[in-house]
Amino acid sequence: MSNSQGGNALLRTSTPGDGSAVGGGGGPAPPPARPPPPPGGGRKRAEIALLAGPAIVVFIAFVIFPVVMAAYYGFFKWKGYGVPTDFVGLENYLTILQDSTFIDALSHNGFIVVMSLVMQGPAAVILALLLNRKMRGRGLIRVLIFVPYVVSEVIVGTGWSLMLQTTGAINDLFGKIGLEGWAVDWLSDPDVAIWSLMIIITWKYIGFAVILFLAGLQSIPEELHEAAAIDGASYWQTQRSITLPLLGPTLRIWAFLSIIGSLQLFDLVYIIWGQYVSATAGTSTMATYMVLNGRNAGNYGFGNAVAVVLFIISLVIALTYQRFVLRRDTQGAITEGKK
Repeated sequence: MSNSQGGNALLRTSTPGDGSAVGGGGGPAPPPARPPPPPGGGRKRAEIALLAGPAIVVFIAFVIFPVVMAAYYGFFKWKGYGVPTDFVGLENYLTILQDSTFIDALSHNGFIVVMSLVMQGPAAVILALLLNRKMRGRGLIRVLIFVPYVVSEVIVGTGWSLMLQTTGAINDLFGKIGLEGWAVDWLSDPDVAIWSLMIIITWKYIGFAVILFLAGLQSIPEELHEAAAIDGASYWQTQRSITLPLLGPTLRIWAFLSIIGSLQLFDLVYIIWGQYVSATAGTSTMATYMVLNGRNAGNYGFGNAVAVVLFIISLVIALTYQRFVLRRDTQGAITEGKK
């Protein structure tokens, strides 16, 4: 028998359901063997637990636990010491939401959020684009722009409060240059005080935005700008069509940090306007409302309730922003498990 004939004798034609298999045998073909688990799986889980465990413990101890306890104390009329016994239920939370002073403070926070983005964003982008070019004294200018950000809020607030008084340096300067009509009450006039606060915030925090944008600009390949120049694009056309779109993730991260910081603004307002003047001057925030009506009033249960409301508002805004704005950036960064 030839080799071809022997091979034909061993081959059998199988049809679906007849139970036959190639090479003989009447039973069904065995299922394919499962691939063995990757080596080192247990070790990898142990490493993750070892590295992430301390951070998780710290997060629970200093973030989750305080929030839970604040929510618990918010159900009581509590003086800040001893075991809370005067249970008031949702009374503290209802009082907050019905208090016109809190609604005013919330509106001030919203105004600060919007104006921080409007005032700091475009100015920081323009400064970053200019400082990204080769020029004399570029390093010194970067340092001078960033210095206000690292200066303590206490120093910034004290200095600006002295300059913005009715007899301060700003009004005195206007008087000496013949602009007496520009001398106003920068701190007490409700129509002016909120804008004074925005100028101070912009002066202090724009340096952080500039440095952040500069880092984003330096990550953009220079070859793209060179190709655009060869195609005849002007400098501003290149920035509009190449630089700004590629700077988008950095812009969105900065906007997120600015929004959260504006919602939690406390120190500058408290230092410059104090605990009582901020409400009448139109610069109160949710944080100053919490301190004034909680700690200073001796009602720590109410103060904890305000803190919980502030936390919930910040959390909802942060999750919404991440869901609709940062989702594309986070999905682009997470590639593991995608096919």
